Amino acid sequence: MKVIDFHIHIGKKEDWHQWVHEYQKSAGSEYYKRYDEMINPEKFASYLKSANIEKGVILAECSPITTGMVSNEYVYDFCKDDDLFIPFASINPFIVTDPASEFKKWLNKGFGGLKLYPSYHHFYPNDREIYKLYGIASERDVPVMIHTGSSIFKGAKIKYSNPMFIDDVAVDFPDLKIIMVHGGRGLWYQEAFFLSRLHKNVYLEISGLPPKNLLKYYPELEKYSENIVYGSDWPGVRSIDYNIKQILKMPISEKSKKDILYKNAKRILKLK
Repeated sequence: MKVIDFHIHIGKKEDWHQWVHEYQKSAGSEYYKRYDEMINPEKFASYLKSANIEKGVILAECSPITTGMVSNEYVYDFCKDDDLFIPFASINPFIVTDPASEFKKWLNKGFGGLKLYPSYHHFYPNDREIYKLYGIASERDVPVMIHTGSSIFKGAKIKYSNPMFIDDVAVDFPDLKIIMVHGGRGLWYQEAFFLSRLHKNVYLEISGLPPKNLLKYYPELEKYSENIVYGSDWPGVRSIDYNIKQILKMPISEKSKKDILYKNAKRILKLK
């Protein structure tokens, strides 16, 4: 089955804080066993293809307090020669003087969307200053990923990642495609799932969640599979295909598996 992975982090070892490495190593990530491949765009593309991944959303992460700095520039250089990669910008409103202009710059360079980190950067998703970014994304018809739920990393403030703040955004920007990253992980599974049902422009993304627990977190997952998007959260998993294999074993229909692993992301990203 073809796959689109909506949540891939890249970066060199020195880009991330030590506690991020500890987390990734605890997952048994192949990143450390095959490091030279993982930081080489051509070899990393082959790694994704080995898991039937047709497209991978590659995330910048400008979070110096919590995880580290994988810059938009680095992601641009990594992705520019292979259309398998879809780069997404990271805009930290506290370290750039003009977030709106910064976002436009990367969209003009071919970035496919935006990833926001409220709990890492310490702002609420419905902050009116952030609305400028939503307005740009809505106008350009590109999706915005918003981190929701818990985080174990030092410096994170979980109160900012309550998915209920996204309700305001969904109402005020009805044409904006919103991806709730990590599906409200830990504290707000039901709230996140409800929002994905309530708003046609809001999707539940399941990166960082064990597939074996998905039906426990979301008992009606199969009924609403057209609202759910797959992401690996690489390199915070054993291998790029580990969770894909687990989803393929789930007791849900082939249609639901295809929705989650491929079709929904294809529609959101407007892929041919």
